[in-house]
Amino acid sequence: MKLHHLSAWLMAAALVCFGCDDTTGNLGMEMLPSQDAIESQTLIFDVETRTIVADSVFARTSAGYVGRFSDPTFGYYEASFLTELNCTDNFSFPEEYDAEKKSGVLTSNTVTDVRLRVFYSTWFGDSLNACRMSAYALDKRLDRNRYTNINPADYYVTDSLLGRKSYTAYDLSITDEERTATDANGNRTYYPHVDFALDNEKYGKGLYQRCLDHPEQFRNSEAFIDNVLKGIYLKNDYGDGTVLYVDRVDLQFQYEYYVIDTLTYTPYKRSQAGHETEDSIATRWRTEFASTKEVIQANQFVSQDKLQALAQEEEWTYIKSPAGLFTEALLPYDQIAQQLEGDTLNAVKLAFTNYAQDNDIHTTLKAPTNVLLLRKLDYKAFFEENRLPDNITSYLATHGSQTNNQYTFSNISRLITTNLSEKAAAMSAAQQAAGSAWDAVAWERDWNTVLLVPVYVAYDTSNSYQQTMTAIENDLRPGYAKLRGGPKRQNGQLVNPLKLEVTYTSFH
Repeated sequence: MKLHHLSAWLMAAALVCFGCDDTTGNLGMEMLPSQDAIESQTLIFDVETRTIVADSVFARTSAGYVGRFSDPTFGYYEASFLTELNCTDNFSFPEEYDAEKKSGVLTSNTVTDVRLRVFYSTWFGDSLNACRMSAYALDKRLDRNRYTNINPADYYVTDSLLGRKSYTAYDLSITDEERTATDANGNRTYYPHVDFALDNEKYGKGLYQRCLDHPEQFRNSEAFIDNVLKGIYLKNDYGDGTVLYVDRVDLQFQYEYYVIDTLTYTPYKRSQAGHETEDSIATRWRTEFASTKEVIQANQFVSQDKLQALAQEEEWTYIKSPAGLFTEALLPYDQIAQQLEGDTLNAVKLAFTNYAQDNDIHTTLKAPTNVLLLRKLDYKAFFEENRLPDNITSYLATHGSQTNNQYTFSNISRLITTNLSEKAAAMSAAQQAAGSAWDAVAWERDWNTVLLVPVYVAYDTSNSYQQTMTAIENDLRPGYAKLRGGPKRQNGQLVNPLKLEVTYTSFH
């Protein structure tokens, strides 16, 4: 195949015509021989699509998902969350007050209470659904398997239960005043959470004393995780219909301390009548260890086998998150090359249209906001290596409005030309190495296949004037779309193909 690129000629023609009035606008074209002409045309190619099951996806995220949700079409899925806790370098607990050294604030070298607090800002499903969460201590270090088919049973035992807590996503025990309260800067002071009261002797006083006796075990996160606490596992053990989006898991300690005058470094005296000689004492909760991006966090998703049956449907396709269903498309690279031989490829448009959602059934499952189109052979490396769309072999699209229920990729021409160039290079190399032998079928197995994958797009919002894309992650929030297409054929022809719109220029 030979594609002639005429962009330089077109630019020159544009410069000749620029500034001309209506009487001279076609001057450049009139100077060409009568048998020469540039003609822009469009060809439509059928594209076959099918649904495939995503057994697991790579989850590079600091968010955790805990809960269970059942759907009449897709069945149920359960989400659970494993995380290590970060320990700051050379960590130490607050110390007992020492008047001579003018150091410390605590009334004694110990803690009064300890708890595990699970923070979440949003959730999916029924906000008033009765649920229960269990927390376990890990007895084995997490490895760096960030795929959602991780097996929590490999990292904890059932007798390591830290506690169980019943909750609803929308906590009705919180008053409206508490829920809307703000600090001096106008920031909300209430943060939805689930609390687990822990054994103070083991995890409160015990960890405090351990830090005094073995400070080397609290030197950094590696030492802390290896020697003190390998991590936390959170799972849903009651309730169906709610999934929490966990932002952070904190191990918090409560201290009793003197209220210190910073000028004299002595405790203030109480102001109440009859207690003027007593030192002023207060208690306070403080986070000492928390789940952060510096430590390993992993999500597990378990889905019902209904997904396998949906993948066999032939009159349409699906995308479903989290870790559910992808749509794959077979692009007709060779047909395009054959029909456009000698012409210039200008633009290639591909749109995936989704059917209207069934509001009677899927009251909360919405179409994923963003999808990624990428080559099947690049899928694993793209997410593991934290790549961004390059508009060559990977493209990002956003779901259209209700009047345009589409994921539209307006120009994937560079994907076409790149793949054809790669095939030509591979064929040439193979023929040079093994004579005329060239197994096109084996080589093309994934070469002409692209995947449509629901994704979450992360941005750096520190610049108020411009957002910068920082990451593309597999979407772990519940969502689905039923798409036009499918592999069904009748008399050898696709019944409901997608249409690939190819615009090209011919020079005669």
